[in-house]
Amino acid sequence: MEEQLRALAGPRRRQILELVQDRELSAGQIAAHFEVTRPAISQHLTVLKAAGLVAERRDGTRRMYRANPAGLTGLKQFIDRFWATGLARLKAEAETEAALEQAQAEPRPTPADVVKHTYADSAVDVVYPGDYTGLP
Repeated sequence: MEEQLRALAGPRRRQILELVQDRELSAGQIAAHFEVTRPAISQHLTVLKAAGLVAERRDGTRRMYRANPAGLTGLKQFIDRFWATGLARLKAEAETEAALEQAQAEPRPTPADVVKHTYADSAVDVVYPGDYTGLP
């Protein structure tokens, strides 16, 4: 994982990795996207290949490069642990906040707020001020 992190530390290497993410490109095709020399691109590709982030395939005299997703597996697992922990914390915090908001939003009548009303043929109902449903 250390080697992958070092390889990805360079912004140009990240750009190269994005270029070859979905397709194979030769070193010359990759170099055409940058204002640096082809040997500089070759050095970046060597670093990415050593880190297992890029696979190389020979096609005659050309070398074709493509991203190697398996090279990111260890790094992804490492990051996923932080992501899962962070999401669990976020979920717990959101649930706590929602419960507090709901508790604060619910009216809590005091005994002085309660009005008792008796129907002739029923038990006593408790009615809160402003709630006139069911009153004769």
